Amino acid sequence: MPDMSVSLAVTHLVPLAKELDKDKVTPGVLGFIVFAVMAVAVWGLMKSMNKHMGKVDFEETPEAESGASAKDVTGAGGKATPAKG
Repeated sequence: MPDMSVSLAVTHLVPLAKELDKDKVTPGVLGFIVFAVMAVAVWGLMKSMNKHMGKVDFEETPEAESGASAKDVTGAGGKATPAKG
């Protein structure tokens, strides 16, 4: 008995399938699901990045301090000197 209902359903769907253009390729449901998952993943990454970027302090040091600290790190010849300690 279940075979009859399946065959009946298939006979009703066959005319609908013939109406589809066989040369047209569509991504279908799987393509939509993959795209939706990727969109949610990108949204989550952007939200996380925004939270982490909010924690970053972008204050710049004044020019006088940055020039003095650069001299301390490099020697007279411009080469880095090993740390003493």
